[in-house]
Amino acid sequence: MHQWGDLEAGLRELRRVTCGPVVILTCDPAALDRFWLAEYAPEVIATEASRYPAPERIAGSLGGEVTATPVPIPLDCTDGFGEAYYGRPEALLDPGARLANSAWSFVGEAVEERFVAHLSRDLESGTWDARHGDLRRSPFFDGSLRLVVGR
Repeated sequence: MHQWGDLEAGLRELRRVTCGPVVILTCDPAALDRFWLAEYAPEVIATEASRYPAPERIAGSLGGEVTATPVPIPLDCTDGFGEAYYGRPEALLDPGARLANSAWSFVGEAVEERFVAHLSRDLESGTWDARHGDLRRSPFFDGSLRLVVGR
């Protein structure tokens, strides 16, 4: 839905053609900066934040009773979206992992090169682990994922 040209029209259409609840897995752009990537590639976080509508906007367009519930991200999440790597930073050094996240295509090569150099250096020196190493053992990460349910 973050790629729709007209969010409100899309959500109205979802409501119109759906019997029962409308269920949307999305992210809360206000919570994206919880992810350590904000330190290494703030441009990626800003890009994502500009593309995702706030849960309140979704709720307003859906109408009715709407809840937005945080969705904890498991450490072994295999989906491949950015926050899935919260405890496995080395995985984001793989160009394929970054290609799977469309936000990287909006920030340009210079940002990507700077990110790889900075994260590689911090992983090698132990700086990343000193700051964020507890995430490697955290079974879940409370990031930006939200389950929005409109009834």
